[in-house]
Amino acid sequence: MAKRSLFHEFTKGIVKENPVLCLVLGTCPTLAVTTSAFNAIGMGVAATAVLICSNAVISALRRFIPDKVRIPAYITIIAGFVTIVQMLVKAFAPAINDSLGIFLPLIVVNCIILGRAEMFAGKNPVLPSILDGLGMGVGFTAALLCMGIIREFFGSGSVFGMQIMPVNILIFILPPGGFFVFGMLIMLANKLNTRAGKKVKTTPCDGCPMAENCSTKTCEKTENTAKEATVNAD
Repeated sequence: MAKRSLFHEFTKGIVKENPVLCLVLGTCPTLAVTTSAFNAIGMGVAATAVLICSNAVISALRRFIPDKVRIPAYITIIAGFVTIVQMLVKAFAPAINDSLGIFLPLIVVNCIILGRAEMFAGKNPVLPSILDGLGMGVGFTAALLCMGIIREFFGSGSVFGMQIMPVNILIFILPPGGFFVFGMLIMLANKLNTRAGKKVKTTPCDGCPMAENCSTKTCEKTENTAKEATVNAD
């Protein structure tokens, strides 16, 4: 696979296909753990580690996993890595384990991880799958960190536990504040994607299911024929 394609597999999950702000996956842990930046980065790093490892293993075994049992097999692989990550967090970062609580083992059923396993890792080679998992993990962590910093700063006037300003808008720590910040970040991500999309030159073949079997000229000819037929009908 070309270097440009590998770079695309990594970068797509950061903004263009951000799992939280564009695909709106993993909403439950996103709203629950982002009351502080410390919790947000802990959850993001844990989920990223599981994403990379599970994508790599699922991609390596994709030819050996029967299609009828692929979902149970994916969940089993993901659960194994989540257990390993949870044991490491308990041993080396007990504060994060206590803060995240039940949401750490619930990474097993995170839609982002299972979704990437089904949509990408189960259909592509190992290296692109690893980069896909890394990119999605970075995008997930970035979204959580942005929410965590904003909610912690306005909710308690601190960032990563360090007091910065005497601000105490309690609603930002509560669920309504989480939904508000979440909505604002989704709006910002949509604006960035829309602005980036305007720079991309599209052709009549874009979105056509037969695009691989024809040329742009054929599509243009078909489009012109359809327009002429419409004019004649009128």
